[in-house]
Order: sequence, then C-alpha cells, then structure tokens
Amino acid sequence: MSALRVHNFSVSLDGFGTGDGQAADAPFGHAGERLHEWMFATRFWHQMSGGQGGGQGGEGGADHAFAASHTPGIGAEIMGAGKFGPPGWQDDPAWRGWWGPNPPFHSPVLVLTHRPRPSIEMEGGTTFHFLDASPAEALEQAAKMAGGRDVRLGGGATVIRGFLAEGLVDHMHVVQVQILLGRGVRLWDGLAALEETYGIEAVSTPSGVTHLTFTKRR
Repeated sequence: MSALRVHNFSVSLDGFGTGDGQAADAPFGHAGERLHEWMFATRFWHQMSGGQGGGQGGEGGADHAFAASHTPGIGAEIMGAGKFGPPGWQDDPAWRGWWGPNPPFHSPVLVLTHRPRPSIEMEGGTTFHFLDASPAEALEQAAKMAGGRDVRLGGGATVIRGFLAEGLVDHMHVVQVQILLGRGVRLWDGLAALEETYGIEAVSTPSGVTHLTFTKRR
C-alpha cells in the first residue's frame, strides 16, 4: 500500500511555508529564496539541478541526507495549484509550470485545482494531470498512478494542511528555518495537538535549520 510522504517542506519560525505576494517572478512571495537556502548548499540540490560542475559539488552531511530522502520510492506526486503556478495561471493556456521543459518530478503529478485542464506530458517522464477532488480522492488516484510506490505530497502549505487534517499523511519532513516572515500562508493553523497523532523527532544542523520528522502513530 502506498504511503503519503512530505519532504523538504520549509517553514519560517512563525510557521509560514510561503510569503505574501506570490507572482510569476516571485514563486514564494516576499520570502524569496530564504526558506530554501539550506537546501541549495547540499549535494542533493547540485545533483538534481545539474548546476555548476555538471551537478557535482555541494555539501554532504545531515542536510544532504534529509534532502536526498525526497526521491527514493516515489511513484507519483500531489501538489496544489499554488505550487504549479502563480495566481491566475488557470487563465493562461500556455502555462506549463515553473520548471521548464524537463521538470524534476519524473513521475505522474496530480495538480489540485478547481479548474481542471487537459493533461500535459513533459520531458523526463513527468505528466501533469489536473484534478478537482478531495484529499482522499486525490490520494486514491495518485496511489494507482504510483504503481505500488509511495506518493509525495509536494505542497503548498494549504494542501499539506488539508491532508493532515484528514489523517492521510504517513510521514512528513518539515525544515524550520531561522527567519521570521510575518505574513504569507501558514502550515500549522487548525492542527492543534498534531503531536498526539505523530511521533516527532528534531535534528538541528550547522546550517542553522532544524529538521522535524513526523511519523504517524499506528
């Protein structure tokens, strides 16, 4: 049976997973890239993005180990409309996501939106499917697409919160970054006593972030 996993989801000290004012030139609003600087320094990021040195370089250590767990065993992803594009992308039939012709998912991706459109097949094995469905319905469809492997829940914060509220997330990795955003979209609202449902472990690293892992209690 497929597990539903969240990986590398960064939040500020005040719990925001994205800043205010998301736009085509600001995917994370006024937060910019500050939520993800810890990951940009890792060997995982250099390998995935094919950056300087042909994807070589980057730091190892705990940040890399946590970041690299993003990929193994994943057969499909679910993401919200806000991860796929800026506000209003549904009105642009040419919009194909932030990631260029070869997105980093290499699997089927279900995009949750109230305005579905035909599927888009990209390079590298990624196909975006657009679905208006409840969390449980989306997970059922993604699990079928995953072919026995796990499903990754990619965000944003509103989508993750909805799946958590319905008890559907099996494993979650949240990275607390030492910045204060003050506004944006928060992850934790409405999730009081989540610690009763999940075992929680925390690991702090030299980069200054804290990796929080949530494992669903059985």
